[in-house]
Amino acid sequence: MPHSTSRRGLLFGAAAVSAGAVLTGCTSNESKDDDSASENNQAVADSKPGKEVTIGFAGPQADHGWLNAINDNAKERAEKYKDVTLEATEGSNDTAAQIGQVETLINKKVDVLVILPADGKALTQVGLKAMKAGIPVVNLDRIFASAQAYRCWIGGDNYGMGLNAGHYIGEKLKGKKGARVVELAGLDNLELTKQRTKGFDDALKNYPNIEKVARQAAEFTVESGQAKMAQLLQAQKNIDALWNHDDDQGVGALRAIKQAGRDDFLMVGGAGALSAFQEIKQDRGVLKATVLYPPTMAASAIDLARALGQGKGVGGMAEYEIPASITLYSAVVDKDNVDQYMSTGFK
Repeated sequence: MPHSTSRRGLLFGAAAVSAGAVLTGCTSNESKDDDSASENNQAVADSKPGKEVTIGFAGPQADHGWLNAINDNAKERAEKYKDVTLEATEGSNDTAAQIGQVETLINKKVDVLVILPADGKALTQVGLKAMKAGIPVVNLDRIFASAQAYRCWIGGDNYGMGLNAGHYIGEKLKGKKGARVVELAGLDNLELTKQRTKGFDDALKNYPNIEKVARQAAEFTVESGQAKMAQLLQAQKNIDALWNHDDDQGVGALRAIKQAGRDDFLMVGGAGALSAFQEIKQDRGVLKATVLYPPTMAASAIDLARALGQGKGVGGMAEYEIPASITLYSAVVDKDNVDQYMSTGFK
């Protein structure tokens, strides 16, 4: 499908803005009065067909529960729209292979691209290539090194995860003198892990009665979570709270906790796995809450891509164009609100 020069200019001329928003709808670029609004204004989630849009979707290999949920959310969202055709690649953690997959989608002249790069820096050039070809890119979660490589970025708030986990634990322990907490982090070579830890540490500064006495980095796997948690428990005979960065490795952490016969502290997880929600709902163990890093962002990315392909904006906002950046909120899910989020839990 040909793309005009004016469209290419629009992609590179977009001003960078930030909006922590929930996508509730999109509006037509045409001005309208009250009588025509119901006819011309379709919400993003509205399945009423509009202009047909072909969306290319490229993500990494689904070797983790959250990444698998990303793929599922994107595909399920696209299937809800009769006007959307999804061209999905086979996920890969090999950057060269993923670059090749994106280039194939560019050559197919898809209308919009949604890319969750295995490595944002490594895939920046292919993002730029798509934008220069007049194909707008929705950059999902792992951000490209240049803002010119995407039209819109949507992703989670890693710093906010740590911040909200820290405040939740802080409020639970604020009446306890000499409270001791430990942290089970993810991969330390990842920036997201550093941001989650920084947010957690910053939150704890508000609670002078709490000391973080230990930290272990795991690898986002069940096995690593179990092994590293066992080490933490062996070294720390007296703790009041644990923050675990990832619910997948949290499955292993809970195994280690049960094997050690420990129930003397509260645990907060991260991401939003179904198993975590179920454990929280039962309220029989140490896991009391988890902080979301919602894979539903992939469904929202499809909404954004559809809006871009149809020349629409986001409902509830005055602008005719979708934002350039959308940061999702890291909500805390505990027994009081877990039912609300149960349907979003990933396996």
